[in-house]
Amino acid sequence: MTARASDRARYDQATAHLDAPLAIVDLDAFDANADDLVRRAGGKPVRVASKSVRCRALLERALARDGFAGVMSFTLAESLWLARSGFDDVLLAYPSADRAGYAELAADPKLAAAVTVMVDDPAQLDLIDASRAGGGEVVRVCLELDTSLKLLGGRVRVGARRSPLHSPAQIADVARAVARRPGFRVVGIMAYEGHVAGVGDAVPGRPLRSRAVRLMQAAARRELAERRAAVVRAVRAVVPDLEFVNGGGTGSVQHTAAEDAVTEIAAGSGLYAPRLFDHYTSFTGRPAALFAQPVVRRPGVGVVTVLGGGYPASGAPGADRLPVPYLPEGLRYDPQEGAGEVQTPLLGSPADDLLIGDKVWFRHAKAGELCERFDVLHLVEGGAVTATVPTYRGEGRTFL
Repeated sequence: MTARASDRARYDQATAHLDAPLAIVDLDAFDANADDLVRRAGGKPVRVASKSVRCRALLERALARDGFAGVMSFTLAESLWLARSGFDDVLLAYPSADRAGYAELAADPKLAAAVTVMVDDPAQLDLIDASRAGGGEVVRVCLELDTSLKLLGGRVRVGARRSPLHSPAQIADVARAVARRPGFRVVGIMAYEGHVAGVGDAVPGRPLRSRAVRLMQAAARRELAERRAAVVRAVRAVVPDLEFVNGGGTGSVQHTAAEDAVTEIAAGSGLYAPRLFDHYTSFTGRPAALFAQPVVRRPGVGVVTVLGGGYPASGAPGADRLPVPYLPEGLRYDPQEGAGEVQTPLLGSPADDLLIGDKVWFRHAKAGELCERFDVLHLVEGGAVTATVPTYRGEGRTFL
């Protein structure tokens, strides 16, 4: 029996009493992935990216392990909710325009001490000040650096369009603007190199593309390491007591951790190991988060139909954004239909061994987005479900 066939047997056994659709997290794989992130971080703490987990129980499980510290959140409302729930170090990774949230933050000493907000433009400070509604708490601020690689005098850009702050001088200017402003304090710098951390460099069947990606990423790492060190020096000249410098992502943990200027690493997708993180030369994760759809039709030889399954991931549309049929091995989409809203035909010889009511197991393209489809996650250890925990959605929290 192959390792994947063994996993299928375990998952079917563990969930035999449960009707699909359902979602699971294999805790053995989750813990192994967590250990691997810590190993690759080389002694620097890993801050858990909550958007890639979206389940409080699993955030707590990761943070209970040595080597993890703090949460990187994705909305201000989520940040405040986590802080009220006992998470005492929450870094909001994106600027917000949530006026009501800022009013709460500025009025509550506990929230203001636990939550750090993201800024890359003095206009964001204006919005926060206009939202205070009399709240006088000091707002902790993190400055975001644009990590993109610019070539040919800036005519070619590689990387996500995030912060406008690219040079040490630009980010130091904003640090000074924050320092001059009552009610704010710069405590950190964040720089997420998505073009390195979030792009696989070993694409099956694409050797030339994979080599080009590796060359690009090597150049990007060299350029960013030098610029990030200069940025940290420039900001420390303004804010000597800077608390942290955050960088990285699941795909670049060990490279970013090697930089002296970086004090902590951000990662989250590596805990679930979704399909978009399959093709890296630097690490191999164990698929930990899966969902099952029930077989409801057998239209013919080599075909079964499962209920639902059309759960595309965010990003540029393409086949790589679809979930992938995973267990049993050998199933594929009908190219005329793909992953459907209400039904999904699957082709392949394994279909002939599936009966009505059997489960087909899928992997989502991304990590936490799976949790927007399910109220609960069934936690599997060995061949049993040992706990069932709510996702954000299951707690009535749909932040985006």
